[in-house]
Amino acid sequence: MTAEDAFLSEQRLLVIAPHADDECFGCAGTMARIKHLGGEVYVIVCSVGDLKHYDGTAEVVTAGAREQELAAVMEFLQVDDWDVLFRDTETHLRLDSIPRRDLIAQFERESKLALDRLKPTMLAIPTGSYNQDHEAVFRAAFTAARPGVPAVKPFQRLVVGYDNTSLFWSLEREKFHPNFYVDISDFLEHKLRALSMHRSQMRDSIHHSSIQNVEYTARVRGREVSVDAAEGYMVFRHVL
Repeated sequence: MTAEDAFLSEQRLLVIAPHADDECFGCAGTMARIKHLGGEVYVIVCSVGDLKHYDGTAEVVTAGAREQELAAVMEFLQVDDWDVLFRDTETHLRLDSIPRRDLIAQFERESKLALDRLKPTMLAIPTGSYNQDHEAVFRAAFTAARPGVPAVKPFQRLVVGYDNTSLFWSLEREKFHPNFYVDISDFLEHKLRALSMHRSQMRDSIHHSSIQNVEYTARVRGREVSVDAAEGYMVFRHVL
C-alpha cells in the first residue's frame, strides 16, 4: 500500500453538500477511493425540495425524486451513512434565509452526523460561490470547523473545500485555486456513474454541469498533477 493509500484508508470523511448532487460534483471519486481502501465516508445534504428547472419547461422535479436519486447514489458509493437536513420546498434554494447560527448548530451538534457526534478526521465543504446556498453552507460549515479546545470540541485536522463546475463564474479574487489533489484515475468511472444517477439534474453536454464537462474537469485536474484524473480541493487546514 502506498503512503497515499495508507493515509486515505484511515480517514473518516464527512462531506457537507448544499444539495443532492453537489457531493458528486466535488468528491465522488475521493469518496469511492476512501471506501475502496477501507475508510469511512459520510454525507450531509442540506436540502432537497420540489424544483422547477430554469430551462423553459414546466416540469417540476419533486423532493421525493431527488431523495430517491440520492439514496441510490449513496448505496452505489457504499457510503456509511447520510443525512438530509431539510426536505421542505420553502427552504430548498433558500438556505441563505436560515440564520447562520442555526445552520452552524446543525453541523456542530444537531444533525445525526454532526461534528460533535461523528468526529470526522477529514471534512470537505463547498467553497464560496455566486450560488447563495453554497455561500451560506460554506460560511456555516467553515465556522463549525473553527478550532477550539480538543477536549471540549472535536477538531478536524484536515478541512478542505471542494470543486464545482460552476466556480469558473466568480470574481477574480474568489477564483478556485486547488492546492490539494486526490488521484481518482481508478475511480473516475465511479464518479461519472454516481453523478449520472442524479438523473433529474443532468444537463446537455454544452452545459458546465454535464457529465462530459465533469469528466473533462477531472482529466484537467489530473494533468495538473501528472495523473490521469483527479479531484482538486482548497486546503483550509491540514495539521500533521
